[in-house]
Amino acid sequence: MSRIGRMPVEIPAGVEIKQNDNELVVKGPKGTLKQTFHKNMTIKMEGNTIVVTRPNNLKQNRALHGLTRTLIANMITGVTEGFQKELEIVGVGFRAQKQGKKLVMNLGYSHPIEIEEPEGITIEVPAANKIVVKGIDKQLVGEVAANIRKKRPPEPYKGKGIRYVGEYVIRKEGKTAK
Repeated sequence: MSRIGRMPVEIPAGVEIKQNDNELVVKGPKGTLKQTFHKNMTIKMEGNTIVVTRPNNLKQNRALHGLTRTLIANMITGVTEGFQKELEIVGVGFRAQKQGKKLVMNLGYSHPIEIEEPEGITIEVPAANKIVVKGIDKQLVGEVAANIRKKRPPEPYKGKGIRYVGEYVIRKEGKTAK
């Protein structure tokens, strides 16, 4: 049995969950999330917990068991606490700033790079070299952060570029003269 899948998900106070077959709508203080899960997984609400069970031990059902439970737990965490990813910009002259709903970055290209803030995501720039992506949907927060990082990934020689806070960049030695 899946170690993660068999753990019940606690429903904190202030979170309202509506279930329609395998579709869950989670409503909390930060917003509402809606997701449809695979028809093989059985989702039961027992008091203030949610339990996910699988019909048999087929490989696909074993894989879906832990996934379904984790997705439900992430939905509940998202509407209560929210998720955030922090990025840092390393490099001389590289900086970011917020202009309305747009993130404008100068990353050494001939033009500034503008990224529109998607629905449900807030992008903050507390410093010229720091970007914080916040939201209630964990997948969307990670995707937006990855798209920002993709504009100038860290390079291995000087380490310049956009990286996650705490990310280790493997450095290479440059060419040496004879």
